[in-house]
Amino acid sequence: MLLERIRNPEDLRKLNQEQVKILSAEIRQELIRTVSRNGGHLASNLGVVELTLALHRVFDFRKDRIVFDVGHQSYVHKMITGRLDRFATLRQYGGLSGFPRREESEYDCFETGHASTSISAALGMARARDYLGEDYSVIAFLGDGALTGGMCYEALNDAGNANTRMIVLLNDNEMSIAKNVGALSSSLTNLRVSSEWQNAKLAVRRFRRIPVIGKPVYNVMHAAKTMAKTALVRADSIGFFETLGFEYFGPIDGHDVPGLEKTLERAKKFNGPCVIHVKTKKGYGYEQAEERPEIFHGTPPFLVETGDRMEKPDCPSSGHIMADTLMDMAEKDSRIVAITAAMPMGTGLDHFGEKFPDRMIDVGIAEEHAATMAAGLAAAGMRPYFAVYATFFQRCYDQMIHDVAMQKLPVVFLLDRSGVGGEDGRTHHGLFDFAASLPVPGMTVLAPCDTRELKQMLRWTLTQDGPVILRYARAGDDLTAWREESFTPGKWQRLRKGTDLSLLCVGTMARQGLRTAELLREKGLEAAVYNCSSVKPLDLTTLKKIQGMPYFTLEEHMRTGGFGEYVREICADKGFREPRACFGVDDQFLAHGSHSLLMKDAGLDPETLRDRIAAKMKESR
Repeated sequence: MLLERIRNPEDLRKLNQEQVKILSAEIRQELIRTVSRNGGHLASNLGVVELTLALHRVFDFRKDRIVFDVGHQSYVHKMITGRLDRFATLRQYGGLSGFPRREESEYDCFETGHASTSISAALGMARARDYLGEDYSVIAFLGDGALTGGMCYEALNDAGNANTRMIVLLNDNEMSIAKNVGALSSSLTNLRVSSEWQNAKLAVRRFRRIPVIGKPVYNVMHAAKTMAKTALVRADSIGFFETLGFEYFGPIDGHDVPGLEKTLERAKKFNGPCVIHVKTKKGYGYEQAEERPEIFHGTPPFLVETGDRMEKPDCPSSGHIMADTLMDMAEKDSRIVAITAAMPMGTGLDHFGEKFPDRMIDVGIAEEHAATMAAGLAAAGMRPYFAVYATFFQRCYDQMIHDVAMQKLPVVFLLDRSGVGGEDGRTHHGLFDFAASLPVPGMTVLAPCDTRELKQMLRWTLTQDGPVILRYARAGDDLTAWREESFTPGKWQRLRKGTDLSLLCVGTMARQGLRTAELLREKGLEAAVYNCSSVKPLDLTTLKKIQGMPYFTLEEHMRTGGFGEYVREICADKGFREPRACFGVDDQFLAHGSHSLLMKDAGLDPETLRDRIAAKMKESR
C-alpha cells in the first residue's frame, strides 16, 4: 500500500498525481475502517482527503503553521504526519486524540475542540511571526459552519484592517456561500489566482497615483473590472471578504489536487490576508456518509456495509427524553421556544423542530448570541429553553450573567453531556458549569439523577419566573427502584439508609454512590445515600439532620468551585459540620477514553471511592 510508505509529508511530495489519487482512496479506506470501529468524525474527514494532501504537498508544517477549526477535520493530517502506526488507537484511552494535540506531534501547532477559533489563533501566530522577524505561512483551516460564530468576524475584521499576511482556508462542504456557476466560475478562478491577474490589479491601483488623470482612469478601470467580475459569478463572497481587506480565491474544487496545489502556491506568495474558498463533499467516497452526512458527522462504531450502528442504546438519550417532554409542554403552552447552537440532533431538538418548526431556533455556532437572544425572548413574554452541550455553555458565560441572571429572566439552560465526556476528550468534558453558575445570584441549579427526574424538573421550570440551569449526562438512567418521591426544589431524597456515614451525590453520581455504598458494606460500613439533585437551593433541613455522622460529597465535576465546596461554604456560614471529604475531579484536564476508564482516572469509580472513604473513616477513629 502507498499509505504505509508515507512516513511524513516529504514522502508525500515525491508522488505523482496518479499516485496521489491511489493514496486518496487508501486513506478513505483507512478512515472508514478505523472510525467504524472506534467512532468519531467521518463525513467531514472523507471530504478533506485531497485538500489535506494538497496542503502538505505545498506547505511544510514543521515550519509553516496550520490551525484546524474545531479540529475534527484533522484525521487525514494525523495519518500523513507520522501517526499512521497509531491511527487505530484514535479516540481510545491512551491513544491518539480525535483533535489536534501539541504533545502528539510537531505538526500540531495549536489545540482546538470548539468552533470559530482558528482565525483568531492563526492571526496571533502571524503577528508573532512578524514581531520576531521570522518567515513562514500561517493557515486557518475552517469549515463553513464555523462562519456562523461571531468570533470569526471579529478576527477577519482585525486581520483585514491590519493587512497581516495569512491564509484563511474555507472548506465549504455544506452551505453555499458563493454559488458555483460552472465553467465561467472556473475561468474566473484561474484568472484570479494567476500572477497576471494579480499584476493587472496592481497596475490598475498604480494608475490612481498619476496626477490629474490618475483617479478618473482608475475609477473607469476599477468599474470595468468590477462589472466583469459580477457578470461572471455572484459577488457575494468576493465582495464580503474584499470589503474586510482579504483577497478572495475561489471557489475551488476541493477534490482536484492539481487545481488545489496551483491555488495554494499562488496564495502562499500573496503578501497580505487572503481567503481560499474550497468546495468539498461531505462523506466523499463512502455512499452511506454521502447520503447521510449529518449522521456520519460524529458517529459511534458502525457496520461498514450498511452504515448501521453496531450497538443500539438500551434506552433513549437524556436529550431525547428532554425534547419529548418539552414537546408535550409546548403543546399546552405556546410561549415555549427551543433554541440550539448548531446541535439539533445532538441535543435531541431535531424531534422538537419536526413538530414545532416555527418554535425551534437554530442560531448556528453562536452560543453567546443564543443566550442573549433567549433573554430578549423572555423579556418579551416567551419561555425560551436553550439546549447546549455543557462544554459549549462555557462560551456564553458573560451573557448568562449579564443578560439573563441580572434581569431575573425565565431562561432555562439545558446542559447536555455534563460531566466526563468520554472519547472526545478534554475539550468536550462538561466539568465547569457548577463553578460558573453557583455564584450567580438568583440562579437555580439542578442536576437530575435519572431521566424520570429530568422530566419532572423540566415541567417544574415552567412555573418559575427566574433563570434555571439543568445539567444532565448524555446517557439515560432509571433509578425508579430507589426513588420514592417526586422532585421538589430545595429538597434532597434519601435513596438508601445507613448508620455510619452519608454520601451526598449529585446527578450521575447517585448511581455511583449506591454502588459505593454496597462495596462499603463489605468493609463493615453502612452508608446512607442521598440524591442531591437540588444543588441551588440546597436542602438545609437534610444537611442539618445528617450532622450526627460523617458525610462525603460526590460529583462528576471539578472539585474546585463545585457542589462539595458550595456545601462547605454553606456549612461554614450556618455553623454546620463540614463534609469529611469532597470527591470530584482534581486540578487536571482529563484525557479521552471510555467514561468508565476516565472515572477511574479521576478516582470516582465505586471501587476507588470505597477505598478512599474507608481510609477517611479509619483516620477519624
